[in-house]
Amino acid sequence: MFEQAFRNIDDVLRKEAGCASELDYTEQSSWLLFLKYLDALEHSKAMEAELEGKKYTWLLDKPYRWETWAAPKGADGKIDHNAAMTGDDLRDFVNLTLFPYLHRFKEKADNSKTLEYKIGEIFGEIKNKIQSGYNLRDIIEHIDELRFGSQAEKHELSHLYEAKIKNMGNAGRNGGEYYTPRPLIRAMVQVVNPKIGETIYDGACGSAGFLCEAFDYLRPLAKKSADLNTLQEATFYGIEKKSLAYVIAIMNMILHGIEAPNIAHANTLALNLADVQDKDRFDIVLANPPFGGKERKEVQQNFPIKTGETAFLFLQHFIKFLKAGGRGAIVIKNTFLSNTDNASVSLRKHLLESCNLHTVLDCPGGTFQGAGVKTVVLFFEKGSPTRKVWYYQLDPGRNMGKTNPLNDADLAEFIALQKTCADSPKSWSVDAASIAPDTYDLSVKNPNGNETVVHRSPQDIMGEIAALDAESAEVLGSIRALL
Repeated sequence: MFEQAFRNIDDVLRKEAGCASELDYTEQSSWLLFLKYLDALEHSKAMEAELEGKKYTWLLDKPYRWETWAAPKGADGKIDHNAAMTGDDLRDFVNLTLFPYLHRFKEKADNSKTLEYKIGEIFGEIKNKIQSGYNLRDIIEHIDELRFGSQAEKHELSHLYEAKIKNMGNAGRNGGEYYTPRPLIRAMVQVVNPKIGETIYDGACGSAGFLCEAFDYLRPLAKKSADLNTLQEATFYGIEKKSLAYVIAIMNMILHGIEAPNIAHANTLALNLADVQDKDRFDIVLANPPFGGKERKEVQQNFPIKTGETAFLFLQHFIKFLKAGGRGAIVIKNTFLSNTDNASVSLRKHLLESCNLHTVLDCPGGTFQGAGVKTVVLFFEKGSPTRKVWYYQLDPGRNMGKTNPLNDADLAEFIALQKTCADSPKSWSVDAASIAPDTYDLSVKNPNGNETVVHRSPQDIMGEIAALDAESAEVLGSIRALL
């Protein structure tokens, strides 16, 4: 129903000099989508108040509401182009009046969990990159076609938005930064098996894929209004450092059904672990922290095991932020299992002694588009030491790539076998007592000897080179158009 509107929006953005890639398309679509959603939400709340004989206090003053500046309607219900701004007037209103007004909401919000605070945070971080007021007018009219009224409409919008995030993740070489394959997330959620009333945390939430999938898993289990309130207000928590990802996370959760997401815009690793109290901890951690990054010395001082590798700092953070008995599922690069540097050995020792590392899922190369490293998923429970580790070697039987991504069927056997930690040609168990105490090496070594080296065909390799060349040519064309 709305797919064509999304296509039309991207078509206009491709003409816009200020937008050069899928990252820009998603960013610019997001703030406009947010304002359209906010208008629908306010109208819905005003109608509810009227039915109850109450007066609704609008968040936005009338000149700044969607129906006033973006899409004023005539008697026929269509946009009144005589009343609607366009061209330079529209662009200047957005840049010089609307954005500063919305940014001030952060100052007057009661606390950081309110929708007012989220409004102020978003419009303090994001900038309008649509330089042509005529292009902006076209995009607004396509956005205005979208509806947030029914659950079916929100469901379709959330799927379309997820597709945009996936495209953004594949734009360039930072795919894993923005997009964790949803089949992998769903498998992680199923193994962790959250319950209503438990708190779920992702301190490197990116586009909030883990929190959204966990919400989709729990939503059918909510049978009472109290359960729905718990899911809305006191279940999902995230932190995101980057401005673009923060805005996308907020919008993604809103489209999945969370009205005021508990996402904070901050550097997770700047939090001092020595200050963490029981009230700060969570029942479940689900995350794919960034790897390969480096943190400054002063940030490393917050951690008992000093290292510049961001993924290793995040793992310490997640263990600390879990409650006793809490459950974690964390994506990390597979070299963590066998690296011989002091930080890696110390961190593996800490993980095995403070948590029950019960499952290691070994993911094949190509699981993450654009990321050139192999990964594993660590599943653990905090509070008791590891006695036995169950390994599963995921082998879809094909080369992974853009045209052959991971799917739910690929992970069905893993989910089924994990319930009993059964042995199979792809799975086996290792007693913690047999793990060398000098290295705590946890590397994946299948004793069943079924590991095979998959050699890609020359046609596959040439096809990938051609696809990358085409992407490079498109990016260069966009750059030339700006010169």
